[in-house]
Amino acid sequence: MPPRQMMHEQRPPGGAARGAAWTAAVLGLGSAAVSAYWALGGTALLDSVGGEIEAWGRQRSTGVVAALWAIAGLKAVVSIAPLVLVRVQARRLPEWTRSRSARVLGWIVAVALTSYGGILTGAGLLVEAGVIDAADGADEHALAWHAYFWDPWFLLWGAAFGLAMWFTRRPRR
Repeated sequence: MPPRQMMHEQRPPGGAARGAAWTAAVLGLGSAAVSAYWALGGTALLDSVGGEIEAWGRQRSTGVVAALWAIAGLKAVVSIAPLVLVRVQARRLPEWTRSRSARVLGWIVAVALTSYGGILTGAGLLVEAGVIDAADGADEHALAWHAYFWDPWFLLWGAAFGLAMWFTRRPRR
């Protein structure tokens, strides 16, 4: 490959990139599985999300079930994205997976997941520590689950996705 073309290629996935991509995929697929479980009618851990989401999950209306399946599907797609974008099993992937726009979209998703999880985890931990008062009537059980489990899950998923992207970024010229 001519040197000029080589500058536009991303780095091949090393062990750290593959490990981060697989970590992100497993975390994302786990989250998708929980959403699919709730879509199928499961109720375990619904009390840990609290509020309107818990109420909707127990309601079981057609719209809620459809939304849960859409969420599960979106999470599944986002789960495999790091594997695709860092080119795990590259010989089997279509050419568009090498595009700059695909990588930009990957970065956007990684930052969004990390930010969402990080902001909510930080806020939840501040509430749990008593630095911030919870709203009147807040579900303390759900707040604790979010602070220590649900929100950090998104933070770790996004961080692993971001690391996979970072380890395979284009080399500097």
